[in-house]
Amino acid sequence: MLKLRAWISAARLRTLPLSVSGIITGAAAANLHGLFSWNIFVLAILTTLGLQILSNFANDYGDSAKGTDNHERVGPMRAVQSGIISPPEMKKGIIITSIVTFVFAGWLIYVTFRNENILHSTIFLLLGIAAIIAAITYTVGRFAYGYRALGDIFVFIFFGLLSVLGSYFLFTKNIDSYIILPALVIGFLSTGVLNLNNMRDREADAKANKITLAVKLGPGKIKKYHYGLILAAFVSAVIYFILIYRHQLSFLPLFAFAPLLLHLKFVYRNNSAPLLDPELKKVALCTFLFSILFFGGSWF
Repeated sequence: MLKLRAWISAARLRTLPLSVSGIITGAAAANLHGLFSWNIFVLAILTTLGLQILSNFANDYGDSAKGTDNHERVGPMRAVQSGIISPPEMKKGIIITSIVTFVFAGWLIYVTFRNENILHSTIFLLLGIAAIIAAITYTVGRFAYGYRALGDIFVFIFFGLLSVLGSYFLFTKNIDSYIILPALVIGFLSTGVLNLNNMRDREADAKANKITLAVKLGPGKIKKYHYGLILAAFVSAVIYFILIYRHQLSFLPLFAFAPLLLHLKFVYRNNSAPLLDPELKKVALCTFLFSILFFGGSWF
C-alpha cells in the first residue's frame, strides 16, 4: 500500500489538469467550427496524460540521480528521494509509461487519419516520439535541458503551441490564423507554472548546479518575467475572443484570469520560497478553468 501511494505521488496528480488544458482548448476551438470528435478527444487526453506522468517519473528519477532532490529542496519529498521507490524501479516505470503512451499516440493517429494521409500520420508519429524524448530528457541524461535554462522554451512549445495547434489539427485537418492565440495563452500560463516551480526551488537548484531561468535571472528579474507571462496570456486571450466573437458567452473563459490578479499581487509581495508552492496549483487550475470554460462555451 505504501508503494502504491508512492507511485501515485510520483505521478503528481495535481499536474494532470494543466497537461490536458491545451488539448481541451484545441478541441474547443475546433468545436466552434463543428469539427469535434469524442474518439479523437479521449485518445488525445490519454496520450497527453501519459506524457505528463512520464515526465513526472523522469523528473523524479533525474533529479534524484543528479542530487537535486535533497534535504534543502523546498517542495514535497519525491518518491525516489524518499527511498520508497528505488532508481531501478523508477527506471522501469519510465520504460513502461513510455510504451503505454506510444501505444495511445499510435492509436490516436490511426483513428484520426487511418490510411488516408500517410504524410500527416508520419508527422504526428514523429511529434509523438519527440514529445516522449522531451518528457524524459528534461532532467535525465548528461544533456538534460531542464538543467540548462531551456525548460521554459520546451514547456511553451510542447504544452502550448504543439498541444493546442496539434489537437486542433487532429480535429479539423487544418490550421487557421487565429488558433495561434489560444495556443499562446496555454503556452504562457504553462510556462508560468514551471516558472513558479523554479522560483520556489531557486536557491536549492543553484546549489545543486541546476541552472534554470530563475537561477540565471535572480529574484527580482524572474518576478518581472512572471508578470509578463501572465499578462501576455491575458492579452492573447482577449484578442482571440474579440476576433471570434459570436455572443456574450464568447468572453466567458476570461473569468479564469480573475484569481490571477490576486496571484500576481501575492507574488509581488512574497519573499518566501515555500509560500509559492500553493501558487503553482492556483495558476495550473486557472489554466484548466480557462480551457473548460472555453470548451463549455463552444457548445452554445
